[in-house]
Amino acid sequence: MRESDIRILSASWPAPSHVRALTTLRTGGVSSGVFSTFNLASHVGDTPEAVTQNRALLKRALRLPAEPCWLSQVHGCDVVDVSKGFTGVVADAAYTTTPGSVVAVMTADCIPLFLSDTDGSFVAIVHVGWRGLCAGVIETLLDTLALPFKQILAWTGPGIGRDAYQVRADVRETLIDSFAGHESALTATGNHWMTDLPKMVEQRLRHRGVIRIFHSGQCTYRQADAYFSYRRDAQCGRMASLAWLE
Repeated sequence: MRESDIRILSASWPAPSHVRALTTLRTGGVSSGVFSTFNLASHVGDTPEAVTQNRALLKRALRLPAEPCWLSQVHGCDVVDVSKGFTGVVADAAYTTTPGSVVAVMTADCIPLFLSDTDGSFVAIVHVGWRGLCAGVIETLLDTLALPFKQILAWTGPGIGRDAYQVRADVRETLIDSFAGHESALTATGNHWMTDLPKMVEQRLRHRGVIRIFHSGQCTYRQADAYFSYRRDAQCGRMASLAWLE
C-alpha cells in the first residue's frame, strides 16, 4: 500500500496556517472485510497487524510530528491535555498548546468537533455523540480551556447527518432535558425522531458564546464509499480525526 493512497478531509475554517486539522477517509489502508481498508481503531475486531500497519501509514503519509495520543473513548465528558504525553487514557476530548503533540479521536458516526482560536494558541478535538452531548463534554472542554469564547473557532467534521440519524422517544427526552433548545433539532417520523447532531453541537457552542462555527456537511451514513458508519454497518472500522500545532 502506498502512502499516496491515503485520503483526508482537511478542516475548512479560518484557523492560522500552523494549525493542522483533518479527518481520514476509509480508503487507502490494508484492512479487509468490514474494516476495509483504512481502519485505525484497535478495539473493533480488526487484526492487530492491520491496525498497526494502518497507523504507520498514517504517520508517514501525514508526516506527523509524533504518534497520535489515542484515547479510550466512553461517551463521557473527561478531557485530557495531551501535551503531557497521555495515551490510552479514558477521555472523550483532548487538547494541546504544545507544538508537535497530536490530538486524536476516532469516530464512525459521532461528530469530531475541532476547536482552535484566532491566534492558533491551542487545538482540541471532542468526540460528540448524543450521550457525550448530554454529559456536557463540550462545556467541560470550554471550561478547561478558559479562553475568551469569541476568539474560538469550531469545525464539525464528518458525522451522521440529520436525514439519517433516528433516535427513540426516550433519547429525545434525554436530549431535551439536558438542553431545552435541542427540541428544534428533532423532527418526528413515526415512532422515532430524526436528529440533527451538528445543529445540536452548534447550539451548545453558541449558548456558551462561541460564534465562529463551521461545518463539513459530510454524512458518514450516506457516503459509504468515503466513511465508516456504525449505524449503517454495525461492525465497521473507525476514521481518525487529528489535530496538531506546527
